[in-house]
Amino acid sequence: MIIANQEMVTEAVLQAMAAAPDARLREIMAALVRHAHAFAREVRLTEEEFEQGVDFLNRIGQATNDSHNEGVLFSDAIGFSTLICLLNNGNAGATETASALLGPFWRKHSPRTANGGSIVRSATPGPELFARCRITDPQGRPIPEVEVDVWQASPVGLYENQDDSQADMNLRGKFTTDADGRFWFRSVRPAGYPVPTHGPVGDLLRAQHRHPYRPAHLHVLGYKPGHKTLITQVFVAEDERLETDVVFGVTRHLVGEYVRHEGGVPPEPGVTSPWYTLAYDFVMEPGEAKLPVPPIK
Repeated sequence: MIIANQEMVTEAVLQAMAAAPDARLREIMAALVRHAHAFAREVRLTEEEFEQGVDFLNRIGQATNDSHNEGVLFSDAIGFSTLICLLNNGNAGATETASALLGPFWRKHSPRTANGGSIVRSATPGPELFARCRITDPQGRPIPEVEVDVWQASPVGLYENQDDSQADMNLRGKFTTDADGRFWFRSVRPAGYPVPTHGPVGDLLRAQHRHPYRPAHLHVLGYKPGHKTLITQVFVAEDERLETDVVFGVTRHLVGEYVRHEGGVPPEPGVTSPWYTLAYDFVMEPGEAKLPVPPIK
């Protein structure tokens, strides 16, 4: 097709792609072209703005490395990751337990840890946390032998791969549910933290006058063949930024009750007040067990 005017461009591109043998590829790319072209027409995108946009995408790639995934962070910061999660899991997530975005900090090979063990692997000051969790199917039946990854930021708001003062794999662990579907562990109470702002996503947040903070939370990933992989977070109910999460990841089902204890008998000896407990039940649905691609090594 010889292009005579701007109105013809979209149709010419759609025709050029129409012979792709993969039907899903044809559907996705045709929709992308239609919406991208409509976007440019709606905002009357200038050549300078187009160049800025391409530079922004290039900088996302340049800012991504083995310990940081700027592409995932950008998707999170514009709410796209949460949208995809809720589209695929329903507005409340997987039945009674909400699924949530994976985030840019999951690592695949967390240390295997016995139930009741600690995921604190180097000096990590902060109130101690004792978590007792359970995984069931939608009918409430326990699911044993689920591999469960747990990871979190330290009380200073940094994951261990961001902080040279923390041991490798600090505040990360891989557990296995028992016959009653339970896993439990010892840690420190998580804290809220800013997402990395050294790259183009940080520039975007500053330009929009947005804060970079996430409310305090634990990450949990559950994997077992025959069940849909569970990816979720459990937020601290008292966090002041629950309603302004920079990556729009908080839903009602994801808010947990981290109970503060000022006295009484702690679960382990040598624990000083205050200390916290968390009890939380997760639900895994039947389906395909598929691990996501780790965003970092």
